[in-house]
Amino acid sequence: MNNHKNRRGFGLGVFTLVMIGVLIGLGVWQLQRRAEKHALIAALSERLAEKPSALPNPSDWAALSPAKDEFRRVSFSATYEARPDAMVYTFASAVRPDVGVGTWAFLPARLPDGGTVVINAGFVQNTVQDRSQQDRAVSPLVTGQPVPMTGYLRFPEKAGLLTPSPARDKRLWFSRDIGAMAQALGWENVAPFYIDLETPVPASGVPKPGPLDVHLKDDHLQYAITWFGLAAALMLAFGAWWRNQRRSS
Repeated sequence: MNNHKNRRGFGLGVFTLVMIGVLIGLGVWQLQRRAEKHALIAALSERLAEKPSALPNPSDWAALSPAKDEFRRVSFSATYEARPDAMVYTFASAVRPDVGVGTWAFLPARLPDGGTVVINAGFVQNTVQDRSQQDRAVSPLVTGQPVPMTGYLRFPEKAGLLTPSPARDKRLWFSRDIGAMAQALGWENVAPFYIDLETPVPASGVPKPGPLDVHLKDDHLQYAITWFGLAAALMLAFGAWWRNQRRSS
């Protein structure tokens, strides 16, 4: 009987130690994630605060990357093209706290050198996705004249497994996949990035561009405390069980 109890106690002890190690490892991982998140926020905030530089030349586009160029502020002139726009659904933004449910208006614009860059011209509040309302908001932008613009370099995102398919009749996307938009809407070859527009703001205020401000979710310390607390609770529970077993033997 004692041998059976000893084996059971040994097995439970090994399992408990493994679980404590896993929980502590998860807590340490969350602290590492927190440090990385703080470094990312600091880097992005620094880029957002910099004075705008010139838009990179097309010959340099292939060397751009999200790690070193995301959110870089740039200034340039471009002419909105008379091609179909695309709307991208949003219900909130981590970098635009002034927006809610609606869409982002994506339009192609021709650069003086002939290249085409996609512009996120700003937020259109539209909870029912009325295409006629969106057309009225976007059409005044297409004047055939070059427009001085300031904005932020952003990089496209691909649709995930759970991302809804585009609603082609409304030209409505659910991810910022500018490659798919360009192919579907005949925008031809576009830059491998797009621009989140900061200025100018249309006279009507719609679409609504604006400055970006990083508000990344940072719950890693809370998660770390939770994992460490569970490890401590498991350790105390096993200790109490072990003491009870010693007394009863």
